[in-house]
Amino acid sequence: MFNFKKVYRELHQIPEPGFREWKTQKYILDFLKSLPSERLVIETWKTGVYVFVKGTNPTRTIAYRADMDGLPIQENTGLEFSSIHQGYMHACGHDLHMTVALGALYELVKEPFHDNVLFIFQPAEEGPGGAALMTQTAPFKKWRPDLIFALHIAPEYPVGIVASKPGLMFANTLELFIDLIGKGGHAAYPHLATDMVTASCQFVSQLQTIISRMMDPLDAAVLTIGKITAGTAQNIIADSARLEGTIRTVLPETMEFVKNKIELVAKGIEISHGCQIRIDYGANYYQVFNDASLVRSFQKSVVESGVQYNECSPVLAGEDFGFFLKEVPGFMFWLGVDSKNSLHSAKLVPKEESIPIGIRIVTNFIRNFEKYL
Repeated sequence: MFNFKKVYRELHQIPEPGFREWKTQKYILDFLKSLPSERLVIETWKTGVYVFVKGTNPTRTIAYRADMDGLPIQENTGLEFSSIHQGYMHACGHDLHMTVALGALYELVKEPFHDNVLFIFQPAEEGPGGAALMTQTAPFKKWRPDLIFALHIAPEYPVGIVASKPGLMFANTLELFIDLIGKGGHAAYPHLATDMVTASCQFVSQLQTIISRMMDPLDAAVLTIGKITAGTAQNIIADSARLEGTIRTVLPETMEFVKNKIELVAKGIEISHGCQIRIDYGANYYQVFNDASLVRSFQKSVVESGVQYNECSPVLAGEDFGFFLKEVPGFMFWLGVDSKNSLHSAKLVPKEESIPIGIRIVTNFIRNFEKYL
């Protein structure tokens, strides 16, 4: 029998950053050694793992993805099985995602099944981005699935509720890093310096007009500067400033529009303040756009599994599962875990009762896929 609590708690204790999930990879590989091997083909890529389950009479390959990495957050849950890695925590539910995947794998290997199944344990979902790279790997191309799906925990939903929707579910997102470079000096002689605190403040204010005054109000987007770093003392004019933020858009083309406007605003600040501005774009996440027919099939499967299905609204959060959906039709769904604290919170505690529900939903959809077409 699959001991979901043991697996979940052991994975919870070893959160690791993207592309450094070596303990997590070893845990998965060790677990796979306990399963019958005649139907399994296992390949690794960096810290990720592919598990191909050979069908008895396959007509398709169904893929299921689980992300692996943790977040740089010091855990504050008080759990007896808290993270043993100082400064890192599974604060986005990837430990639970992997547990559901291993549980479904256990069930599907135990009883022969006619279709092929590809389990993808993906590193670096939180950054620097593993999904896009995995779609270009030899194992993915060799076992290229006909459809792919994945779950994400939802703290706001009670245990026993699953939610999804056709079309857009997660937005296009892009990390933003901006450096302003001027000339420092004494606070008493501002005319001899080029103040990057002043320049950065004006820059941030002008950036807000991109969304409020340059875009169609019906075209949803968010541009947030969440961090400003500048200066060393109260009586020294800062010679540099760094802005860090994020862009979220519903449409991919809107992302390019916002980027172009940011660069135009930057040129204006450079001219007006006599400084230099360098813009770097970090990790980006392609939109999660769910295939409508597959979501309808999934809804039937969920209901027949005895679980409540809700239709959700799209969110402006990012999820790099979208890069898989760019290559292969599929969908993502929310699994209710009933936590008082949100995703990325140091106090996030998903309810473990949600795990067998997730396993049942995933297994039933894969095993009975043709029934729901």
